[in-house]
Amino acid sequence: MKKYKVGYTTGVYDLFHIGHLNIFKQAKEMCEHLIVAVSTDELVSNYKGKKTVIPYDERVAIVEAIKYVDEVVPQENRDKFDAFTRLKFDVMFVGDDWKGSALFEETERRFNDVGVDIVYFPYTQGTSSTLLSEVLNKNLKDKR
Repeated sequence: MKKYKVGYTTGVYDLFHIGHLNIFKQAKEMCEHLIVAVSTDELVSNYKGKKTVIPYDERVAIVEAIKYVDEVVPQENRDKFDAFTRLKFDVMFVGDDWKGSALFEETERRFNDVGVDIVYFPYTQGTSSTLLSEVLNKNLKDKR
């Protein structure tokens, strides 16, 4: 029997890479049902100030195809407690690069009040969508 019944994680998942897969795999090992929220294009534009490389519908299709993922939902805001009230998960999985951030300090406090755990997984060093995007952009500029 797994430690948690319903797990939850979120992300943009633009330029899907091994770090994303690692989080899904590790999360699924700990929960019976894994919900993954994929950030909408509008949300990414609003809080990151940039456009995704891969459109929302295609990012959802990629995440849905991963065998560790049981359910995919849109992430339309960054309020993790709002997601909890709608989805009723008992654990949230997140990369440890968020640990100690203002967003997660507040989230931890609120989740603690309702008995929801946060499990931080080690950040995959040397791999990120931002890094991949920078390399692609540089290669495109070099070819012009």
